[in-house]
Amino acid sequence: MAANSKILIIDDDEDFRISIRTLLESQNYVVIEAESGKKGLQKLKQEKPDLIVLDIMMETIDEGYSLNQVVKFQKDYKDYKDIPILMVSSIQEDPLSRFPKAMGQVDMITPDQYMTKPVDIPKFLELVKKLIQK
Repeated sequence: MAANSKILIIDDDEDFRISIRTLLESQNYVVIEAESGKKGLQKLKQEKPDLIVLDIMMETIDEGYSLNQVVKFQKDYKDYKDIPILMVSSIQEDPLSRFPKAMGQVDMITPDQYMTKPVDIPKFLELVKKLIQK
């Protein structure tokens, strides 16, 4: 693990942010939090994290997917497009099944990794480590 790697959590659920922050800090990660996509984009530019942990449903039902697309594909965020995104959601389905019309353009909406809540802690930590090491 890269000691002191910076992780940005973007999730409107304060309890989730607190529990994940506590878990990640126990592993010596530096954690930044945002409770909305808009604030998440501000923190992204301020902090330039090594990883983004992102919820799907916040102010809108697909805000996380919109934020993912902004970071990965908008010119204003080209300096951040290589930051991996781990989407963590209570939606118990594969992201591809949510947007079947996107099969030919799947990278336009899917994150680098996807995990459902409640998180499997060992698997979550393994994914975090793997994504940061890329």
